[in-house]
Amino acid sequence: MPVYLNKEWMNNQLAVLPEKPGCYIMRNEADEIIYIGKAKNLKNRVRSYFRSQHTGKTERLVKEIHHFSTIVTQSDKEAFLLEISLIQQYKPRYNIRLKDSSMYPYLKITKERDPQLFITSHVEKDGGLYFGPYPNVYAASDTLQFIQKIYPLRRCGKNETRACFYYHLGQCIGCCDHEIPEEVYADRIRKISDFLNGQTGEIKALLIEKMEEASAEMNFEKAAEYRDQIRHIDATVERQDILSLDYTNRDVFHYVIKRGYMAVQVFLLRQSTIIKQEAAIFPIYDTAEEEFLSFILMFYQDDQHILPKEILLPEEIDPSIIKESLSVAVAQPKRGKKKRLMSLAEQNARIALDQRLTIEDKRYEKTSKASEDLAKALGIPSAHLIESFDHSHIQGVYPVSGMVVYKDGKADKSQYRKFHLKTVVGANEFESTREVIRRRYGRLLKEGKRLPDLILMDGGIIEIRAALDVLENELGLDIPVAGMVKNDKHQTASLILGEEGRPIPLQTSDPAFQLLQRIQDEVHRYAITFHRKTRDRGSLTSQILSIEGVGKKTQMKLYREFKSIEKMEEASVEDFCQLGIPTKVAQRLKEYFSLKKANRQLKKMTSEEE
Repeated sequence: MPVYLNKEWMNNQLAVLPEKPGCYIMRNEADEIIYIGKAKNLKNRVRSYFRSQHTGKTERLVKEIHHFSTIVTQSDKEAFLLEISLIQQYKPRYNIRLKDSSMYPYLKITKERDPQLFITSHVEKDGGLYFGPYPNVYAASDTLQFIQKIYPLRRCGKNETRACFYYHLGQCIGCCDHEIPEEVYADRIRKISDFLNGQTGEIKALLIEKMEEASAEMNFEKAAEYRDQIRHIDATVERQDILSLDYTNRDVFHYVIKRGYMAVQVFLLRQSTIIKQEAAIFPIYDTAEEEFLSFILMFYQDDQHILPKEILLPEEIDPSIIKESLSVAVAQPKRGKKKRLMSLAEQNARIALDQRLTIEDKRYEKTSKASEDLAKALGIPSAHLIESFDHSHIQGVYPVSGMVVYKDGKADKSQYRKFHLKTVVGANEFESTREVIRRRYGRLLKEGKRLPDLILMDGGIIEIRAALDVLENELGLDIPVAGMVKNDKHQTASLILGEEGRPIPLQTSDPAFQLLQRIQDEVHRYAITFHRKTRDRGSLTSQILSIEGVGKKTQMKLYREFKSIEKMEEASVEDFCQLGIPTKVAQRLKEYFSLKKANRQLKKMTSEEE
């Protein structure tokens, strides 16, 4: 499974995918679309990328996926049509199969005096009417043959002087035998268009009538043929809600509200197809209409969002402010193709909001609820604010402490603190704890700042007793102190509370226990990282002082000015001289840091080759 910058986000998204047809859009770390696919069941299809082993090109694709989004459609056919339009729009690197639109067939009605209906793989701006694309030539051919039986157009050449073979079969309109009025063609083309756009009521009624007539005449074979044609309509013709009826550029907006949040779904339609979708979810503090209209106005303040010819809004929204502020046409459809687009946008907004709330619920289980459960297990009023400490040293050298802060079960890194221990000699956990507790909470008392609800020590009874001794006997504070005890594998094993070290019963599957694990891992990481930097700096300090002409005053100048070793390595001789350092000493410093940088880079290259 690939490594993501935010693995938790990816797992949450996989868990709440809808079990509906639609398209999925895969992006890399640079937010580039690298693959677009369709699925009858988005949940099963998308999860299969991350729950299965792959080889070849699919393996390379999965390794590049950083995040993804989905668009839900009403049917698998709609998903197919949307997939084609999106791929032709974005041309993702891994979608070789669909980049060429000529691979997929369309049905075309020509713009002629005697129009024809046939299959084509090229869409041109020639005045003809195009329907599709179809998944393959067989699907297009089945539909063509069916229409030729029910609503035939010209099937013969232009210069026929007598009735053609198809006219005798009832599959040619008959322009080869007699002149066909233009209004007859117009009516026939309207019926074909309605049929291909999903309006099948008229033709089904006609076929049912013919089936009943055939049955009445005891022509059961013919009646069965009409029955099969009715079934064929239901099986092969679906409403294509993804496609617009015209080529007007329009944006579709819809929203849903749940649990104090609003989700707004936006579809951008260009050249009759959805080329882009955006979803925004945010808490609402005003009326739904005001929040929704405010979002739309802000949407078009972004230079990347160009005003279309028309905006579609829900019926209940007053469109006047949009018309006046944006000077754009607004439609609020109640039926037909535009209404179905609105319904599709509403459905996607609802799914997006349900997904977000499900993820929020999971986060609550992991954070706020976990801290509430921890407080209950400890028998304390609250664990809203937790401060945790760990010490780090090597045989008592460069002793330091690190403190991490958790609010409602979430790390608050802005409140983390580091302590250089000043009074401790050697490896002494008891005295290390006493010093850091004294310094931390003595300062909070002096400054009148908020005290934590719980103190967690990375350790056992020694650290707990040391902390309580300072809190109660020196500072007069009553703050619960618990210890996070590790097993021989250095993993969180148990929690003990108070001076007696009372064990707190927690299952490893409990959110509260998992919160303890995260806190213990984080405070250990923070303390040991701080110690490593302190140790490296101490080692470097002694090396700098060994350079001829560098004393403690020069050393302090360097640290005050450059703050880090990396910046010292980038400094020039002139930069050092500006601090009042003699030129010869500055040159020695430059030589030292250049050599140090080169050695580090060489070491890095060697490790990468290995």
